[in-house]
Amino acid sequence: MDTKSVKDYIMLHFVVLIWGFTAILGLLISIPAVEIVFYRTLMATVILGMVFAIKKRKLGLPFDELAKILGTGALIGLHWILFFGAARISTASVCLAGMATCSLWTAFIEPWVNKVKIKWYEVILGIMVLAGLYVIFSFELQYWEGLLMAVGAAFLGACFTVSNGRLTKRHSPYLITFYEMMGACIFTALFMPFYVNYFSGNGTLEMVPTLSDWFWLFLLSGVCTVYAFSVSVELMKRLSVFVINLTVNLEPVYGIILAVLIFGEEEQMTSGFYIGALIILISVCLYPVFNYVYKRRKNKQLLRVQ
Repeated sequence: MDTKSVKDYIMLHFVVLIWGFTAILGLLISIPAVEIVFYRTLMATVILGMVFAIKKRKLGLPFDELAKILGTGALIGLHWILFFGAARISTASVCLAGMATCSLWTAFIEPWVNKVKIKWYEVILGIMVLAGLYVIFSFELQYWEGLLMAVGAAFLGACFTVSNGRLTKRHSPYLITFYEMMGACIFTALFMPFYVNYFSGNGTLEMVPTLSDWFWLFLLSGVCTVYAFSVSVELMKRLSVFVINLTVNLEPVYGIILAVLIFGEEEQMTSGFYIGALIILISVCLYPVFNYVYKRRKNKQLLRVQ
């Protein structure tokens, strides 16, 4: 393996580590989840807009394509609201355990959207995930709301991942991200009155972040959103999809380790939680392995037929 490849692998793990830190940032910022998502998407949109302006890139898109991207952005906005909300009402570790189901949701949603058969191993791994969630529920019943919200966030994450898989075939990933952040920001702003009336504890919005909040928000929008995405897209040009998917599955592992190191006893869970989380993580890590073996066998069968 050459030096450049080693550097790419290190950068990939660094990006995954950054994504694992996202749930922790949601706890470090004092304002509620909806307000966090509004500022995150607004700042990311502004940063990307400035980059496009400096590079003099065109932002024009046909109306129907723009509507699809903005709609996907709305899914992202709701996904992040549930994600940060889950971390707030439970713990970062519980949130990340629920989010670990994202790739397996994708395994079921993608065949349905593309109208192909679900693979046998996806069903088995899906049952493993359910078993892992059942174990967590059995031992951490007090966090059931947070875990359900995290699983819901994972489901939405799978939905917009599948949608992006189609969109990236027709448009630049950076342009898609710009409009998706804009769509997420608009959705969050429209969601705010509903949130205030039905979900806000004090019936008001907390739109004035503290000085430390601004620092964490800039880190969240600039580093965890714009920078991490840009680097991941660049790495996709040189690393295989299999390697990237396998490494991204380590996000919950990195996140849970960071949460325990940063928050200490607040993030200490029962042994049952870690057993359940381990079952989920094993199933998630097995998915790309099974998928790789399945594709190799399919290719061999096609070669025999030819």
